[in-house]
Amino acid sequence: MNDEKSIGKIAEKDDWDTEDMPRKKRTFILKRTFSEKETEILRRGNIPREMEDKWFFYMQGDMLYAHRSWTGFCIYTVKFSDGGKHLVTVNRDRRQYSCRSLKKDREALDKLLDLWTREPYDYYGEWLNETIDSINDTKLDKKRLNNSSL
Repeated sequence: MNDEKSIGKIAEKDDWDTEDMPRKKRTFILKRTFSEKETEILRRGNIPREMEDKWFFYMQGDMLYAHRSWTGFCIYTVKFSDGGKHLVTVNRDRRQYSCRSLKKDREALDKLLDLWTREPYDYYGEWLNETIDSINDTKLDKKRLNNSSL
């Protein structure tokens, strides 16, 4: 669904071609509180409208589902709790998602949630942040490789 009707619509699972969370997954606790306004914004979800809009996300009950827009792969689910300790499940299928660090996943999801709870949602700013993070990760990997060959 990539048209004018999707603007302002509350996102639902059937609004996008998605894959369920694979069997290979890990969990961690995300400690964070959300205001009523932030929760309301997350409940609306996001139906991608542009190529740079990398995420389709929606809520069912107290569970947030976050899918990559291009592939439909479910990368994160977040089961919200009243106590500010939310159970996150993250994809670990290497064919769908390459990250292997729970620390990096926690940091990335926290950044995404910061962006997703802003109004209006700035998917281009998110795309820019992810691009910068990828460049920095590549530089670190290159530096480690150079240091290990000394």
